[in-house]
Amino acid sequence: MWWQILVTAIVVVALSAMPMILYGTRCRQAETKDLHGKLEAARMPVAPESYDPREVEDLPSPVQRYFRAVLKEGQPLVAAVAMKQAGTFNMSETGEQWKPFTSTQHIVTRYPGFVWDARIRMAPTMNAFVHDAYIAGKGVLNAKLFGLLTVMEQPSTPELAQGELMRFLAEGAWYPTALLPSQGVQWEEVDDTSAMATLKDGECTVTMSFRFDENDLIESVRADSRGRTVAGAVIPTPWEGRWGRYEQRHGMIIPIEGEVMWMLPEGAKPYWRARITELSYEFTR
Repeated sequence: MWWQILVTAIVVVALSAMPMILYGTRCRQAETKDLHGKLEAARMPVAPESYDPREVEDLPSPVQRYFRAVLKEGQPLVAAVAMKQAGTFNMSETGEQWKPFTSTQHIVTRYPGFVWDARIRMAPTMNAFVHDAYIAGKGVLNAKLFGLLTVMEQPSTPELAQGELMRFLAEGAWYPTALLPSQGVQWEEVDDTSAMATLKDGECTVTMSFRFDENDLIESVRADSRGRTVAGAVIPTPWEGRWGRYEQRHGMIIPIEGEVMWMLPEGAKPYWRARITELSYEFTR
């Protein structure tokens, strides 16, 4: 019968593709291991060892309230983070093509850096693997089908590095001690519910707007201009991340869910929605 022939054909194709899938997985694991090694090599000691509320006394009032809400006196500073995420990613530049993904992310706070390793399910037995990273002042962004076939790779430009440092700063809500002045972040008041944060790393400097909610927690982070790839060209575009479902973890209050989007003239275009499924910290002591 026709369906028996179809099943047989699917099995044959799957078996023939299996060696390529296994080889691609090994190649991807080796690439990820190399990025993690470079991230670790760029680490520096974090000081001071713990949070002192006196450090924030001269900051804008909404920023003071934020640190008082999420940190307690004596909280050890975060040196590194390891997490797993699950969510959906919009693969279309202009439409809606949401695909499920899982990812791991490793972050170091001094010098700032991270490696995001994601597996996006494009179709049954077909995965796209994405590396998004900021290491030693340089950005990395690529995607490969089966871990082998490159479908996107951005060159390591100053613009890419700036975009990746923006991501590190925007995700500071996950590791709030990295947003302290002692860790290199400068704060400037805008109004009673928002402030501008500036972070400099080597030759790369980024500034973003932080907005705080009625509980003094970070509600959203916005960049007036971040590189967005459209038809192969990188176009400066307003960008925003929004955080929610705050929980206490290891003495800190952090968001467990988030959404990021491009802010286009016709309205917001979300492209990443996820939640943290596993989380661990390395502290200064």
